[in-house]
Amino acid sequence: MNRRADRLIVTCEHGGNRVPARHRSLFARAAGTLRTHRGWDPGALPLARRMASVLGASLDFSTVSRLVVDLNRSETHPRIVSRWTAALLPDQRERLLERYYRPFRRRVAERVSGTIRAGNRAVHVSVHSFAPVLERVRRNADIGLLYDPRRAGERSLAAAWRAALARHAPALRVRMNYPYLGTSDGHTTSLRGRFQPDRYVGIELEINQRLVRSGARWKAVQAAIVSSLAEALEEVGRTEATGRSRPRGRKRALRP
Repeated sequence: MNRRADRLIVTCEHGGNRVPARHRSLFARAAGTLRTHRGWDPGALPLARRMASVLGASLDFSTVSRLVVDLNRSETHPRIVSRWTAALLPDQRERLLERYYRPFRRRVAERVSGTIRAGNRAVHVSVHSFAPVLERVRRNADIGLLYDPRRAGERSLAAAWRAALARHAPALRVRMNYPYLGTSDGHTTSLRGRFQPDRYVGIELEINQRLVRSGARWKAVQAAIVSSLAEALEEVGRTEATGRSRPRGRKRALRP
C-alpha cells in the first residue's frame, strides 16, 4: 500500500551559552551559571549536526543561552526568560522574543508545513542533554526518548529507536519519557498542537551529560544514536508500508 515518506527535521534549542552584546550587562555576575547545564545543553549541538549530516536532514539550532530566552518553552511559560532577563521592560522583552525566539519557532514550523504540503510526514527530533545530578538526585538513565504516548506514530518510532539502540549500544540505559514527560511544555508539544498525528511525529532526545564528558566513548555513543535512528526510521517505514516487520539480521553492537 502507498504511504507518505518520512522527512527528518532536526533541531537544537539549547546549543550554546552565548549572550548577545546588547544583553551582556544583565549577565555580568552570571558567568559561572552560564557555563553550567542551566545555561545550555553541552553536547547537544555536535550530536544534532552529526545526525543531520549523516541522515540528510535539515538542522535549525540556536547558540544563544537559554538564560537569555528559552526556545524550548512556550511563549507564555513563566520560565521562558530567566531571572537575569525577567526585569526587562515589556517593549524590551518583546524585542527579545522577536529577535531570537519567534524566528526560530517560525522557521521550524514552516519546515514542518512544507514537508506536509509536499505529501510527506515530518519526523522531528529535538536534541537536548541533561545534567547527571539535579537537586542532589542522580538521574539513572543514559538516554531519554520523550514522546506523546497518545500519538501512534510517536509510540512506534520511540519503541523502534529504543530497540535499535539496544542492538547498537547495549550498555546504554534508555528510558522512555525520562527525565521529563514528553507531554510537558516544549517545542515538540507546541507543534503537536498545530499538526495532526499522521503528519507530524515529534521526539525529544535527551542525552546524559556524563556521556558527553566521556571522551572517545562519546564519539561511539553519537555513532550509535545516529545509526539506531536510521534503523528505527527504516523499520517504522517498512512496518507501516507492509503492515508487518521482516526478520532482521543481527548487527554488531557499538559498545560505547
